[in-house]
Amino acid sequence: MHHASSDQPRLIDRFGRRVDYVRVSLTDRCNLRCIYCMSEDMEFLPKAELLSLEELDRLCTAFVRRGVRHLRLTGGEPLMRRGVMDLVRGLSRHLETGALDDLTLTTNGVRLREFSVGLAKAGVRRINVSLDSLDRATFARIARGDVLHQVLDGISAALDAGLRVKINTVALKHDNAAELPALIQWAHRGGMDLTLIETMPLGAVGEERSDQFLSLASVRRELSAYWSLTDLPERSGGPARYVRVAETGGKLGFITPLSHNFCESCNRVRVTCTGTLYMCLGQDAAVDLRDPLRRSVDDGLLDAAIDLALDAKPKSHDFMVPVRGALPAVARHMSVTGG
Repeated sequence: MHHASSDQPRLIDRFGRRVDYVRVSLTDRCNLRCIYCMSEDMEFLPKAELLSLEELDRLCTAFVRRGVRHLRLTGGEPLMRRGVMDLVRGLSRHLETGALDDLTLTTNGVRLREFSVGLAKAGVRRINVSLDSLDRATFARIARGDVLHQVLDGISAALDAGLRVKINTVALKHDNAAELPALIQWAHRGGMDLTLIETMPLGAVGEERSDQFLSLASVRRELSAYWSLTDLPERSGGPARYVRVAETGGKLGFITPLSHNFCESCNRVRVTCTGTLYMCLGQDAAVDLRDPLRRSVDDGLLDAAIDLALDAKPKSHDFMVPVRGALPAVARHMSVTGG
């Protein structure tokens, strides 16, 4: 086995971008069926196709060995993966050695009450919680599940456990547009940053998604009518642009894959729960890492596959502002790649 050392080749793509952030999906399953993410009757993958916890650990560790500093566990809903805490505790060894700066996860919050203390104990310092409405009926309609109270309780538990919580909100023209200012105020009052996300054309979800598309440029104009928004220089290495809201004191992020392309500084790749490495959320270019993991106990084949992937990382994604009735830019569901 190789150990982390300076002679390990770092992950640099053809455009000189250094990849130091990996998102790993632990499962395609979820306990919600959000209208912009899944269809109501999703079929899930057979278990044998999913990477085992051991394989997930090996994969993450290979990336850390090659200079990845940020790991984010996603899904589906990562807290639905059986044994998730064993994986988190295992990966926390890389935080202890200093090889990893940050181990985080994105969750819908439904099971946070149960896991918050364990996550904090394992060295997770911050999490992202997806939350699209504070209105019980609206939440139930968007998520196809009446569990808002559990999510809010989970967020409280996370804050009590000392985790920093960032709220992710998908802006939906018909469902939560009017509520966005109140959501932002609520998050900021609770000491949480909030990031707004434009709907993305991923996977057939049975809704006509172009109807729900809400340009964040227009949201920002509207908010600016009664709040002072100051641009912040920081980028979390991700696609979000941040502003400070003077009146709430909080930070607000905008992720606008359609109206603003942010690919030039892209430092990330994603691995699905079946071990497929996607170099870009909006492209189909992918490399299978499951086969090399399963074919060999050492990481030679795995490293070669990762090199192949880096070489194919596209310069930018292919999202276009949605046209009514158009096929999604990418046919796979967000829940497979990991949101």
